Amino acid sequence: MKSPHSITNKILALYGQITETLGISKGILPVKPEARLRKQNRIKTIHSSLAIEGNTLSVEGITAMVEGKRVVGPKKDIAEVQNAIHAYGLLSELDPFSVDDFLKAHHALMSGLVEHSGAFRKKEVGILAGKNISHVAPPHDSVPALMRDLFDYVRHDEDLDVIKSCVFHYEVEFIHPFEDGNGRMGRYWQTRLLMNVNPIFEYVPVEEAIRNRQNEYYKALAIADSTGSSTVFIELMLDAISNSLQKTVKEAKASAEDYGKRAKRALSALNGWFDRKEYMSVNKGISQATASRDLKRLLDEETVESSGAGRTTKYRKKQ
Repeated sequence: MKSPHSITNKILALYGQITETLGISKGILPVKPEARLRKQNRIKTIHSSLAIEGNTLSVEGITAMVEGKRVVGPKKDIAEVQNAIHAYGLLSELDPFSVDDFLKAHHALMSGLVEHSGAFRKKEVGILAGKNISHVAPPHDSVPALMRDLFDYVRHDEDLDVIKSCVFHYEVEFIHPFEDGNGRMGRYWQTRLLMNVNPIFEYVPVEEAIRNRQNEYYKALAIADSTGSSTVFIELMLDAISNSLQKTVKEAKASAEDYGKRAKRALSALNGWFDRKEYMSVNKGISQATASRDLKRLLDEETVESSGAGRTTKYRKKQ
């Protein structure tokens, strides 16, 4: 099975933008964003994907949960966030071409929220738009074969991998393989497929761009259904990927520039041996975690040398 779609000039231009940004990112994000940005973007991803499905918890609430704190909110919303935190933590462990791992991810996302998490649906379903049925999914007994075909497509087809991730996302929405959780699974597994293009995508919150264009997202799905071609949806998703990637690289670049300013200020002001507390006193307002990251980076770059261990560690600019 290959989902019908055309490669338009817009698709080629957006693919070019993504490739160019990935090239730029190599000098800024050699492996992955620094810890603060990874955490921040993971929270954006979880918040946006669940907000699309009606979850009411705020970014602050989800941040608290990521940090292991208790929050007050609807039981279902809290369970969804707990599941998502667990599921997104599994991303790098999952085989992007495995149906079994796809089902494992659904179980992680939907455990306790639906009766048959981690299993394809056993009944017919339709999608409502208001009071009207906007889409009737394929018969339930055809789902396993359709999903096997879809995985064969992403594994073997010659389409560009970024485009295949968009096609996969659309087809999950069309096939509707689960009783519930299809939207979040389509977005989740697209991220897993994009990670094969570049590991950076584990921390690029494409879901945030989708949420910001939610009406366009559903309109593109509807057009794809009515025309029998996923071209419009691919164009929308490539634009979301490109925008999210550019934003992530820009934030990482700003963080790197801030580090450079902090390091220069401290090494100009601090003569001889100094500790983390003194580094923070020169760079007022930064957290202990930021100071520790800066000092580790200075050590890795061999700009400073250290003496001692733990909280008693002292640093000195190399002569």
